[in-house]
Amino acid sequence: MKLFKKIFKIFLLVVVLLFVGVWLFTKTLHPTYNGELELANISDKVTVYYDEVGVPHINAQNQQDAYTALGYVHAQDRLWQMELIRRIAAGRLAEVFGKELVRTDKFFSGLGIEEAASKTIQNLDKNSEAYKMTEAYLNGINQFIDEGAKPLEFYLVGLDKEKYTVKDVYNVFGYMAFSFAVAHKTDPMLTEIKEKLGEVYFNELNGASTENLTLIKNQKNPEIKAEFAKAMNNLLDKLPISPFIGSNSWVLGPEKTKNGKVIFANDPHIGFSQPSVWYQSHIKTPNYEMYGFNLALTPFPLLGHNRNYAYGLTMFENDDVDFYYEENNPNNSLEYKTPQGYQKYKLIDKTIKVKGGADTTYQVKVSKHGPVMNGLIDFIEDERPIAMQWIYTKLENQLLDVSYKMSHAKSLSDFKVGASKLHAPGLNIMYGDAKDNIAWFASGKLYKYRDSLNTKVILDGASGKDEIVEWIDFEENPQAINPDWNYVYSANNQPDSIAGVLYPGYYLPEDRAKRIEYLLEDKNDWTKFDVSEMINDVTSPVAPENIMKIAKDIDVTQLTASEKKAFNILKNWDGHYGKKKVAPVIYTRLWYEFVKNTFKDEMGDAFEQFVNTPFEEKVVAAQVRKDNSVWWDDISTKEKETKQDVVNKSFQNTIAFLQKQLGENVDGWYWKRVTTVEYEHAIGKAGGLLRKFFNVGPFETNGGDQVINNQIYKIDSTGYYKIIAGPSTRRIIDFSDVENSITILPTGQSGNVFSEHYKDQAEKYVNGDFVKMNLNQSDIEKSENKLVFLPKK
Repeated sequence: MKLFKKIFKIFLLVVVLLFVGVWLFTKTLHPTYNGELELANISDKVTVYYDEVGVPHINAQNQQDAYTALGYVHAQDRLWQMELIRRIAAGRLAEVFGKELVRTDKFFSGLGIEEAASKTIQNLDKNSEAYKMTEAYLNGINQFIDEGAKPLEFYLVGLDKEKYTVKDVYNVFGYMAFSFAVAHKTDPMLTEIKEKLGEVYFNELNGASTENLTLIKNQKNPEIKAEFAKAMNNLLDKLPISPFIGSNSWVLGPEKTKNGKVIFANDPHIGFSQPSVWYQSHIKTPNYEMYGFNLALTPFPLLGHNRNYAYGLTMFENDDVDFYYEENNPNNSLEYKTPQGYQKYKLIDKTIKVKGGADTTYQVKVSKHGPVMNGLIDFIEDERPIAMQWIYTKLENQLLDVSYKMSHAKSLSDFKVGASKLHAPGLNIMYGDAKDNIAWFASGKLYKYRDSLNTKVILDGASGKDEIVEWIDFEENPQAINPDWNYVYSANNQPDSIAGVLYPGYYLPEDRAKRIEYLLEDKNDWTKFDVSEMINDVTSPVAPENIMKIAKDIDVTQLTASEKKAFNILKNWDGHYGKKKVAPVIYTRLWYEFVKNTFKDEMGDAFEQFVNTPFEEKVVAAQVRKDNSVWWDDISTKEKETKQDVVNKSFQNTIAFLQKQLGENVDGWYWKRVTTVEYEHAIGKAGGLLRKFFNVGPFETNGGDQVINNQIYKIDSTGYYKIIAGPSTRRIIDFSDVENSITILPTGQSGNVFSEHYKDQAEKYVNGDFVKMNLNQSDIEKSENKLVFLPKK
């Protein structure tokens, strides 16, 4: 018995020592928000005040010192995020996660992002302020790598810290630009439909892109002072970093606000993840100030404001990716046909390092249009070489100058110069200032093809007939400066004209745009509080219209009591996606059944690539309005089905499914029972204890797809809607009270799981609340957390 007690005491001592050791080790991984640190390459003391949500307010005597400090504090909160995002374009995720990411690495490393970055860096003006501030920022990051704590994630995956260069910054720009593109999800699918089903089926689908449009209006006034697609989706689904998806922004002129000053609102829609996409910081020097939102590894904010002006963005959704069928030389597969004869493909050898496995080597074939996708994406059954032409890698890259200029502008005219330099990705850049100017610029390098060319299908690369014939001057890009309707906005919807025509793109449905216009149009006494309510609005103006179009074809006399009750709830719905609303549950399931019963029989496997795309949403809004359509007939039956057949079958299937899923009581089919949001960490995706430790959530939340508070989910056979994307931040800047402007992040400011700011905004976010963006120096200096950087001796 004594021996047992002795062994137990020893065991207990070991457990206690182990626990204490782990606790002490984790204490070394916490970010440093207080005290003094020495920093090389700064000329004077830099003071960083951390506010109540962990935003660093950086006070420095010059911008060089400020950006060095920014790099350091950004890295200590977000180094893991920086490490992942820099690896995507370089094809280096398999080094961290193993062979499962080899296909993704192969695709991204073959796009030419790194090659384009190298070419850009060679031509950079090393004496420019943008370059010098970028080097200072990277220097701060690298000092943290040398002296700061290695993040827990690095230990868990066995990763060593590695210093950063300007090339990593451009790799981030490249990934951002690619994630904005939509053509790779749509063009191959439409090509397959056209080739396999014919022009009639194709034309009905393609025509939907020019129906039911809420157009962004142009006006300039003076300044006041399918296999392919399936493979693509599979690759992108594995990415540990969020893709960019949509966004809202509106800027109200002084005539529209109660206090007679501009109010600016912006909420970019990006895939949810942990940590949050944006990192906030406030830089102040004697001659410069900016409260900004930075992507990982980007020195200059893409969203920002100060006392003089505010700016933000939404995705333009223009078409800047085109695919071409190349024609190989029948006697030499290393050559392809051009109007001038056969040319040799450029060959680039690539190697992917794989954690726990042998290196993978492969070769990229590049035509004059771009890399050949057949060698980069597995499962492309088409034997014809398909090359991808992407404006991002085709033209000069000035993104560093664009982001620097926007964050350092002195006037609206100065800001416009920065916006005009953007070639890709296409962005709607929004602007408002203290001098009562408001503006919207659809930025990106636009171009024309011959009039009859349909760019939504794969083009002919051999004939020379499908080439770009004209580049459009920026002054012809859609834009509005101080328009006489006194507001500007964007919800990724179609601009009304570019060089006299509707410019091709992958614009999102009109739902959010229509709601924004409806709410803004007649009200002229907007306040910050009103705008905060609007940015959380969850009412769809289009869903009730769709329901009325469907309802007229439902045979009510054949419905059961439960079906009639559900029908009446649906028919009387105002489009509001509240947690305890029943109608959104019925509508969303009915949407799925309607799409499946209309399109799946003809599309086959391509159906899975069709659903859950912006294109599908526009097609369905057009389809419900059609009495006659080639798509109504179910080709798998002998009978010829009508719209009424499809609608009634879809409604009956919907109710039967929901009764099985949620029970017989229709009144209990609450929206909150089928929707949740969880912010997933790349390691938390493994599940179990790691999920609980790293992920944030799950939470109930208001909102639905294509409402202003856009909660984006995939609609499939399960009947549950896991929200995967939404507002990556909400920001409201009121120039009548700029020091009390407000914002919110989905989770928190820090990506360090041991930080108190890892998830301290999460519940506020799902509740629609905000936190202050502090510009008042006296308030900032009251902070409990103060980190001082001293020049290293």
